[in-house]
Amino acid sequence: MPEKKNELEQHIAVFGESSSGKTVLVSSFYGAAQQAAFVENSLYRVVANDIGQGSRLNRNYLGMRDEATPPLATQFAATSYAFSIKLKEPPAARAPKDQPFDALRLVWHDYPGEWFEQSLTGEEAQRRIDTFRALLHSDVALLLVDGQRLLDHAGEEERYLKSLFNNYMNGLLTLKDDVLVDGKPLVQFPRIWMVALSKADLLPDMDAYAFRDMLDLKAADDINELRSVLKSFVQAPDAMSVGEDFLLLSSGKFEPGKIDLSERRGVDLVLPVASILPLERHARWAKLQNLPGKVAENLLGAGFYVLGAALLGKKFFGKAIPLPLAAALAFLNKDVVDAASRVANDALRDLNEKALAKRNYVTATLTQFQLDLNTAEAKRTLLRSAK
Repeated sequence: MPEKKNELEQHIAVFGESSSGKTVLVSSFYGAAQQAAFVENSLYRVVANDIGQGSRLNRNYLGMRDEATPPLATQFAATSYAFSIKLKEPPAARAPKDQPFDALRLVWHDYPGEWFEQSLTGEEAQRRIDTFRALLHSDVALLLVDGQRLLDHAGEEERYLKSLFNNYMNGLLTLKDDVLVDGKPLVQFPRIWMVALSKADLLPDMDAYAFRDMLDLKAADDINELRSVLKSFVQAPDAMSVGEDFLLLSSGKFEPGKIDLSERRGVDLVLPVASILPLERHARWAKLQNLPGKVAENLLGAGFYVLGAALLGKKFFGKAIPLPLAAALAFLNKDVVDAASRVANDALRDLNEKALAKRNYVTATLTQFQLDLNTAEAKRTLLRSAK
C-alpha cells in the first residue's frame, strides 16, 4: 500500500492504427508540460522517469513547434512512457500530515498500430503478447479513430470505421488464448475503453456528441462486436465500459509549413482521465452491482482509497486506506460514492480553494482534475458514460 513520499501509479493504454497520431499525442503531452508557461503556472511538474525518453519527446515537440516537422513515424515500436507528476512545493506545515501520496506516476502504454494490421510470427508475435500483458494494469484504454482517415472517407465513413474496429477486434482475438491462463477470464484488465478522435482539428465542427452520433450511425454493430470480445476477457463483464465514453484529441493545428501547438484540444485531459475517471466509474459500479470478491478487491483496492482519501480526506474515508477489503467496503456507503465520484462544481471549487489555502497540493491537484473533466464535458470535448 502506498506510503507517504511515494508515488501512486496509474496506467493508460493507447491503441491506434499506424499514422493515427500516437507519437504526436504523447510528444505534445510531455513537451507542453516542459515549457515555461506551464511550469510557472502549474502546481506540479511532469518528469520523464527515463531521461532519454523525455529528451526525445521534448525534441519531437520542439520540432513541431519551431520547425513544423512532425515526429518520424515509428513501426512496431511498443513503448511505455513513465511520467512522475511531482508537486512543485512541499506541503505547508499546517497541511494534513496524512496526505496519502505526494506524487502521481502515469505509465502511458503505446501499442503499435501495425500489430492490428499485419500477421505476425516468431519473436514479433511473442513481443506483441508480452506488450499486451504489460498494459493489463491500465484502468483506461483509448481507442483512436483517425480524423484524417474520416476525412478521406467523407460520405462513406462506415468503410473506414468497419475496417478499424474489425482490426481492433481481430487483433484482440488473436491474443486471447495467449493472454488468458487456462482460458480463465481476467480480474486485472482495462475496464474503461474510451473512443477518442485523434487529429480532431481536421473536423472543427465535430464535438463529442456529434462524434458519438456518427459512430452510432456508421459503426454501432462493429463496436458492439468489439465490446463482446473485450467482455469475454474479464470476470464480471458488467463492470466495464466499452465505446461509451468519447474524447476529442488534437495536439495542435496542422497546416502546410506551420504547426500551431497552442490550439490543442483534449491532450490536457489525459492525466484527469487516467486518475479521476476510474475513481468515479469504479465507485458507481460498486454502488450498483454485486462484484465478485477478487474483482471488487482489484477495482476498490488501495489505489481507489488513496485517491478518494486525497480528494475528500478523513471526513468520508476514516483511515486513508481502510484494509482489509471487508473493512474498506464498510466505508463504501452512498455518501462516499456520491462525494468521491460526482462532487458538484461548486463543492469542488470550494475543496480546491481550501486545499490551495492550506497548501495541500495533492487535494488541490485532484480536485482541479475533476473540475477539468467537468469543464471539458461542458465544452463537449468529452462525453462520459452515464453507466
